[in-house]
Amino acid sequence: MSTAKKDYKRITTKSLFDMKANGEKISMLTAYDYSMAKIVDTAGVDVILVGDSASNVMAGHETTLPITLDQMIYHASGVVRAIERALVVVDLPFGSYQSDPKEALRSAIRIMKESGGHAVKMEGGSEIKESIKRILNAGIPVMGHLGLTPQSIYKFGTYTVRAKEEAEAEQLLEDAKLLEKLGCFALVLEKIPASLAEKVAKTISIPVIGIGAGGGVDGQVLVIHDMLGMNNEFSPRFLRRYLNLYELMTTAIGNYVTDVKSKDFPNKSEQY
Repeated sequence: MSTAKKDYKRITTKSLFDMKANGEKISMLTAYDYSMAKIVDTAGVDVILVGDSASNVMAGHETTLPITLDQMIYHASGVVRAIERALVVVDLPFGSYQSDPKEALRSAIRIMKESGGHAVKMEGGSEIKESIKRILNAGIPVMGHLGLTPQSIYKFGTYTVRAKEEAEAEQLLEDAKLLEKLGCFALVLEKIPASLAEKVAKTISIPVIGIGAGGGVDGQVLVIHDMLGMNNEFSPRFLRRYLNLYELMTTAIGNYVTDVKSKDFPNKSEQY
């Protein structure tokens, strides 16, 4: 298996298949606005996820459940306008696809038409297969999501690791095979044992992106506010902070406040 890195000028769903085949890991981060997406894209991230985690980090909600389809389209539109290389995947929010395959298709079409996103992501396996089939039949790429599915948090009752027991692990593997068979182009596995995630990645042909799922999968995803340290209250084991922006930003803003109060800002060179 080759590990040579290809220079992709534009990432597509096919690019991700090629990366898996070539043993090249896939990088994925969230972004929710134009300015942040511009930075993420320029830095070379392969996939930008406009996640329903915007409900948490952008709006301050406790869960991902309150965010609406209109709000997801708003966030995704800004991201799409910023990117030149990355594949943009947009979460279908809670309530927009679970109950009715026709409603699921309408939701996915709205995201594609109104935001310009390249694909949608959906949480669940066999229980949403009809919605997935309907969307795929319309030519819209779908990324699956198994394991800890935050839209079902009240069903689970906890954010602890999923699929530790044999029965749930077997069901997850079967759901992964089903999503591949239906035609999903990739799969996110969240907060499951590393050994199970690696088994899934080796069993199915589509790329598997992990978050809290170990290093044996085909790529990784993190919430950008977490990995940049903008959120200092969230510290799961799987999170690696690459910056402490909370400290850097509070210091910088504090310095600005001090300079304004002391009349140091603006100085003569900073005015007309």
